[in-house]
Amino acid sequence: MKALFIGGTGTISTAIVKRLAEELGWEVWLLNRGNRKEVVPEGVHQITADINDEEDVKAKLDGMFFDVVSEFIGFTVEQVERDYRLFKDKCNQYIYISSASAYNKPAASYIITEGTTLANPHWEYSRNKIASEEFLMKKYREEGFPVTIVRPSHTYDERNVPLGVHGRKGFYQVIKRMQEGKPVIIQGDGSSLWTVTFNKDFAIGYTGLMGNRHAIGEAFQITGDECLTWDQIYQTIADALGVKLNAYHVASDYLAAVGDKYGYDFEGSLVGDKSVSVVFDNRKLKRAVPDMRTTVRFDQGVRIALDYVLSHPECQVEDPEFDEWCDKVIGALEWSKRNV
Repeated sequence: MKALFIGGTGTISTAIVKRLAEELGWEVWLLNRGNRKEVVPEGVHQITADINDEEDVKAKLDGMFFDVVSEFIGFTVEQVERDYRLFKDKCNQYIYISSASAYNKPAASYIITEGTTLANPHWEYSRNKIASEEFLMKKYREEGFPVTIVRPSHTYDERNVPLGVHGRKGFYQVIKRMQEGKPVIIQGDGSSLWTVTFNKDFAIGYTGLMGNRHAIGEAFQITGDECLTWDQIYQTIADALGVKLNAYHVASDYLAAVGDKYGYDFEGSLVGDKSVSVVFDNRKLKRAVPDMRTTVRFDQGVRIALDYVLSHPECQVEDPEFDEWCDKVIGALEWSKRNV
């Protein structure tokens, strides 16, 4: 079996490429700019190109055909329209990575299935994913374009620690605040339910859909089965660090309002996603992929991530602007407690 990944070196796709190449014996090709060659397994083929340069990509793919084309960096309708033109006669299956943030927030039920309404008025990113899904499914219905939609939720790897509230430079400043004994902001009251999935577990579900005729024309959400509150997520991180958690709960609406002034899009990432309780019903995926299972609990995965991050200085990206913003938010709320 032969697969082409558009991207292929990100948080999710790296684990999938590794599983295909090292465990399942697929012939794997990557189409990207070649910036992260160090994470590419031996034997994986590289096509160095910018997918946005359609004519160059078309020339480089001349005469090639793939069992599966996997799109990991398509965020707008224009990008999937381009993919349709490039791959409509070059693959037996096109798998599009959408997002579980596309589900309506809040949904009518906190139990999310693939049939849950797609609508997110809070986040343009999610609306673009919905529009991309609609274009691809229209091509499937009208022309038989062999699309499969995959909706990940919060997936992480050894280089990332999943959080609700962080700055533009990522998660590390929150880890640093924990280590320094500072209060860390948790959206809401910390009791909403969330699901975090280690990328190796995600790869089990994804690779099981590849070349699977039961996946054509269908959408699947891929997540682990472990549900945690946000307080439990942060407490697990603190436990792995061996520090006391000083949780500071702040309403998501408030964070969205005060964050917007500093360029933080908490309206999308919190109000439109992480502040709402969601529990994913994965029965559809498990019918199609009986091997799907959670093998890395969060308490295990976060230790893997922290061990890696704390031993690799390049992952320790400080964010003093976000650190100062957290202190301002907490200071303002403490002042209001004393004076209102």
